[in-house]
Amino acid sequence: QVQLVESGGGLVQAGGSLRLSCAASGRTFNSRTMGWFRQAPGKEREFVASITWTYGTTYYANSVKGRFTISRDQAKSTVTLEMSSLKPEDTAVYYCAAKPLTGATTMAGNYDYWGQGTQVTVSS
Repeated sequence: QVQLVESGGGLVQAGGSLRLSCAASGRTFNSRTMGWFRQAPGKEREFVASITWTYGTTYYANSVKGRFTISRDQAKSTVTLEMSSLKPEDTAVYYCAAKPLTGATTMAGNYDYWGQGTQVTVSS
């Protein structure tokens, strides 16, 4: 059974940093893209960043480019999202997800495995 478990969320002041982790288990992820999405109250779930498990190819939403960094540790089977220069508009529940290599990376509907989410709150 595939499990994606996020951790590392919390409350931080604007301009601060947080590190989110996603522990992945239950299958091999070699043919997978791992993604981070977020959902703020009253808004749709939106793409944040992604990385291919095997080659480490990354992709970012324009809103986080230059501030967030996604990485993966194949040995530990974890995906990390380093967030810096955080803004109040980054406040959301952040989800880790996995999908096949095919299909648009930014579309939530293409991801078939999801974590339970972790809350990130950025105060002004």
